[in-house]
Amino acid sequence: MAQVKNSVPLTIGARISKVDLNKLNLWMGGIAFTFVIAFMGYGLAKVPGFDHVGQLASAIIIAVVYRQIFGYPEPIRPGIQFSAKKLLRLAIILFGLKLNIDIVIHQGLGLLVRDVGTIVFSIFLTVLLAKWLKADSSLSLLLGIGTGVCGAAAIAAVSPILKAKDEDTAIGAGIIALVGTVFAIAYTILRPFIDLTGIQYGIWSGVSLHEIAHVALAAAPAGQDALAIGLLAKLGRVFLLVPLSFILMYWMKRRGKEQSDTKIEFPWFLIGFIVMSFFGSYVLGKYLYVPKTVMNDVADFTTFVLTMAMVGLGVNVSLKDLRTKALRPLIAMSITSVVLSFLTFVAM
Repeated sequence: MAQVKNSVPLTIGARISKVDLNKLNLWMGGIAFTFVIAFMGYGLAKVPGFDHVGQLASAIIIAVVYRQIFGYPEPIRPGIQFSAKKLLRLAIILFGLKLNIDIVIHQGLGLLVRDVGTIVFSIFLTVLLAKWLKADSSLSLLLGIGTGVCGAAAIAAVSPILKAKDEDTAIGAGIIALVGTVFAIAYTILRPFIDLTGIQYGIWSGVSLHEIAHVALAAAPAGQDALAIGLLAKLGRVFLLVPLSFILMYWMKRRGKEQSDTKIEFPWFLIGFIVMSFFGSYVLGKYLYVPKTVMNDVADFTTFVLTMAMVGLGVNVSLKDLRTKALRPLIAMSITSVVLSFLTFVAM
């Protein structure tokens, strides 16, 4: 009898351990899935043509194609969701290292005024055009924020605040990366034919293009001074992501009073973003020396983690819905980008 009594808990324990192990394997499998697709996106971004698109958009394209052919890999959903949610927040926190607050405050206050104008104009015009075109309001708002602030990173940062669907976040990030690349290439083509100095051209790129990578792509051919001032202008827009996020939180809470089912969680990862920004601005290089190669590796790691997160979001995209849902927001965002480029050029 003693043997029977002792064998029961052992059997139950073995079953529990087996179930837990199976869940762990599926969870790891989901993370591995996003890693592999992200790595494929990294490789695709090395191919001529796709090298201008970038690994973020390349990985999203692969994820979307996978979904249409094979469907959503349901068994490994927990791991995919972990990448889409947790790794996304980690990437935003690490992204703070790219923002040098000291430089923005002491050298870019004048540019901040232009940056505020860019953000306000982009969001309001995109939303206004979306209403006129009867486009999806959630996706259009994300695209307006991405256009005004810092592309896919801004979309990823505000999506939890706006309670945006994973599908909308992925579609928005993909659109902003692709359209921003087209604009950056167009800027480099137009540069020899426009009457702007290198500095003016750099400012124009920094206050109007979508992502940091797009500013670098467009401004670099005009020289180091143009690239430096362009990135400074762009960093001002990244800096403004923080106050914009808190404004959006307030707006969502006001909406929540009218819609009792709307609950807004505090985006703690933004605190991490701010902490990392201060750490990178006032500690690294002053009290703690870190080789430039290490910082470059951290930047590459951040981009790759963000890419894994976008894969987790991209696999939610159904092209059947994309045809009807994304076209009008894309048109609204493209019109906004054209008008923004023109107005900021005239302002030079």
